[in-house]
Amino acid sequence: MWNPLNKSKDEKGPSITNTRIHVDQPLAVSTFATQMNLCLSLLHRPNQELIILCIGTDRSTGDSLGPITGTKLIERGIDPDMVYGTLDNPVHAVNLHDTIQTISRKYQDPFIIAIDACLGRSESVGFISIKEGPLQPGTGVNKDLPAVGDLQVIGIVNVGGFMEYMVLQNTRLSLVMKMADIISCGLSQCIEKPFLYPASETAVSSMESLST
Repeated sequence: MWNPLNKSKDEKGPSITNTRIHVDQPLAVSTFATQMNLCLSLLHRPNQELIILCIGTDRSTGDSLGPITGTKLIERGIDPDMVYGTLDNPVHAVNLHDTIQTISRKYQDPFIIAIDACLGRSESVGFISIKEGPLQPGTGVNKDLPAVGDLQVIGIVNVGGFMEYMVLQNTRLSLVMKMADIISCGLSQCIEKPFLYPASETAVSSMESLST
C-alpha cells in the first residue's frame, strides 16, 4: 500500500500530470501504453537501465497487484532481470529495503517504475494511476518504508479509511487481475517498441488533455 510524495517545487524539468485509466474503460491497454510512452519519453534517459519494481505480497488479495503484475510481465517475455517482485519472489515490507540496496549496487543510475496497490475513495476504485515521482509504500497500513521509484503506477483496489488490513483481505481478486493484465500488457508494449513521443511541450499537452 502506498501514499504519493509531494514533488519539490525546486525540481526542474517538465511536470507530468497524474493520469488515470479505469479498468473497464474501452481500449484501456492502449491508453495505458500511450500514457506510459509519454512519461518514459519525457523522463527516461536512453542510457538508464529500466527497472520495474512490483511491490506487494501474495498473502493479501488487495496487496497482490504488484507480484501478480511482475509475474505477468515475465510471462509476456520481459527480461526477468528487469523485474523485481513476483508471486514466487515478492517484494514487500520485510525485504523492500534490501531490494532497493540490491538494485543500487547492481545499477549506477537506474530508472525505476514502481508498481503498488492503493486504497482510496469509493469513486476511485478501479482506476490505475500513472504519476511522476516516487511512491511511499506502506503508509496506507501505517508502515514506515523507504520511498522508491522515478515513476509510479498504482491501482486503487478498494476503499480506504477504516480497517485497512481487513479491507485488503476482502478485495476482489477479479479487479486485481484486470489491473495486472492492463499494466503488464501496456508496459510490455512500451518496452518492446521504441518510444513513440518526443520529450516536448506538445507531448506534455497531449498527456494533460488525455488525463482530463
